[in-house]
Amino acid sequence: MSRSLSERERDPARPVDHIDGDGRKAAELTLGWRGWLRWGWRQLTSMRVAMFLLLLMAVAAIPGSLVPQRRADPNGVVQYFRNQPELAPVLDNLQLFDVYGSAWFSAIYLLLFLSLIGCIIPRIKHHAKALRARPPRTPVRLQRMAGYSSRELSIGGARVPDSDVAEAAAIAERDLRRRGYRVARYDTDGSWSVSAERGYLRESGNLLFHIALVGILVTVLVSSFFSYTGDRVIVSGTTFVNAQSSYSSFTAGQLFDTNSLPPYTLSLDEFGVDYVQPGRPGAGQAGNFAANLTVRGPAPDEERTETVRVNWPITVVNDRIYLLGNGYAPMITVRNAGGEIVYQEPLPFLPQDAAMTSLGIVKVPDGLPEQIGLIGFLYPTQDELDTGAYTSVFPDLINPLITFNVFSGNLGIDDGTPRSVYQLDTKSMTQLTGGKTGVDSIELRPGETGDLPNGMGTVTFEDLTKTEGADEPVRRFASLQIQRDPGSAWVLVFSIMAIGGMLTGLLVPRRRVWVKASFADPVTGRRRVRLEYAGLARGEDPGLERAVEQLRDTHLSAIAEQAQPPRFTKGTP
Repeated sequence: MSRSLSERERDPARPVDHIDGDGRKAAELTLGWRGWLRWGWRQLTSMRVAMFLLLLMAVAAIPGSLVPQRRADPNGVVQYFRNQPELAPVLDNLQLFDVYGSAWFSAIYLLLFLSLIGCIIPRIKHHAKALRARPPRTPVRLQRMAGYSSRELSIGGARVPDSDVAEAAAIAERDLRRRGYRVARYDTDGSWSVSAERGYLRESGNLLFHIALVGILVTVLVSSFFSYTGDRVIVSGTTFVNAQSSYSSFTAGQLFDTNSLPPYTLSLDEFGVDYVQPGRPGAGQAGNFAANLTVRGPAPDEERTETVRVNWPITVVNDRIYLLGNGYAPMITVRNAGGEIVYQEPLPFLPQDAAMTSLGIVKVPDGLPEQIGLIGFLYPTQDELDTGAYTSVFPDLINPLITFNVFSGNLGIDDGTPRSVYQLDTKSMTQLTGGKTGVDSIELRPGETGDLPNGMGTVTFEDLTKTEGADEPVRRFASLQIQRDPGSAWVLVFSIMAIGGMLTGLLVPRRRVWVKASFADPVTGRRRVRLEYAGLARGEDPGLERAVEQLRDTHLSAIAEQAQPPRFTKGTP
């Protein structure tokens, strides 16, 4: 008689979801929220997911090299908005101008961090346990292993003590220890064997690589809270004071105190550049950039001269100062109808091409009947194309010319809204010269003055060789990036550790070798000892068979040298 349903459910040998012949359906398997969390954690901490996230982070970093970043090149972002007015807002909404601080890149970053931690901790526990464990027992059939070979040695005499065969195993044990193997000896009835393994340093190297990678991620994350990056354009002959208000753009970590900026000043004494002259290979290319700075600290005696070059930064009070770019800063003077100066500044013009065709914006909010803006183009070596348009054919100041298009109206700066000094919003302004106005643009060479439309005044391109006795009519500017990164030294340390761990994991082979000594069947009344050698590699190890052969030859030679008087005679393989 069959048992009742309740009896079957109480049966510990029968699963509760077992389907009996009476047609009872299996209960549905439900994970619950804990089960799903456990499943998700196991997937996240798997090595394949960690590798996928690492690859995904590398792919996600690609836009950071394709479009300018606000932290590294704010002027480039402004120029991108000017050149791509429709595409730039879309990219900005996707946070592609701040890739490394975007929400989606941070999500990948944190997931990779958690995945690596979840992978490393179990591997460390397993590796520590494996380091304390003995090498595994010698397999029964070594013939299946790589590099297998065997030798038989004849032993004289009718009775052969087991100690002679055990000594052969002891010789192999000593030799393997000398080679750096972890050795275990297993003696059983009728056979003596040595099991040895090496290459745990390979797994140690892999763990070191992943630990160093986590160290880099943690260091970058923590240091980002206490770091800052600022950009400043310094015109030759002017001084920069290290204060937040003096920066063109300034980005600081959440825990950085902007009042703790170190007190120092930077004066750009001279910006030197050498161009390859026309008629030579690489004509027009810059052979050298050098910004000669005077650095002053708070104390009167804290003054020194430094030179910043491309990829050759200087350090001032733990701040790294990099040279990002350079250009021309012509002195522009605007006067009203009465001859009074309403604007006079060395204006940085941003380079637009390799020939240093540069764009500059002049904004005059006061002193004239209405606000005006001038969009200027500087041509260091001006030439005219067949279409009548101007261009620069060489980056040096050989035939400099500035053209201005004049706009009048609201500059948009009275409402307190921040405006870029390198952009002019012309939507609410009227163009007075150039374009389709029918009025020629204002063209000025060094020392020349042009009239503004409607009798509003004049604009002058000052010739500094006459007004200041300078060597060139136009000043130059240097674009500097000042960066504080307290974790840079630790990133270097962890990077060296990662490289060392990776090389160790790639170059150290993981292998096991065995030496087995046993009695062979009696032959012609004389007992023989059979020696077997074999190895096993974890992964690719092209040197395994050669290593087993060297072990065999060394072992046989050691046996022959120790046998005094000789009792072992080499037999057939």
